Amino acid sequence: MTLIVGFGARTGVAAGVLADAVRGVLADEGLACTAVAVLATLDRRAAEEGPREFAAAAGWRLLGFPASELAGQPVPTPSAVVGMAVGTPSVAEAAALRAAGPGGRLIVAKRVRSGVTVAVARPAG
Repeated sequence: MTLIVGFGARTGVAAGVLADAVRGVLADEGLACTAVAVLATLDRRAAEEGPREFAAAAGWRLLGFPASELAGQPVPTPSAVVGMAVGTPSVAEAAALRAAGPGGRLIVAKRVRSGVTVAVARPAG
């Protein structure tokens, strides 16, 4: 089973903080880090050192999507506050679903740990 992890975080999130949040959510849900293939987020967050460092260390592909693209992705728990802050009502769930592709489904709705929002999706098939 291939997994896609979506995340949202404040500017400048450190690799260690991101790693702890993502690994913690995966562990809480009984999901293996080895099943993750992609880490997905907002394009400007994917360009930062912390997410790039974490994805490289984990051996995961890092994908970044523009806010306008994420805003068009239906999600179960949108946030008006996030929408006002970054231009899309969802980052973690929308990025996970967008990276999972058509027919992908959310298997872990957004969870917040240490200020990082994490969601997990599985591609179709």
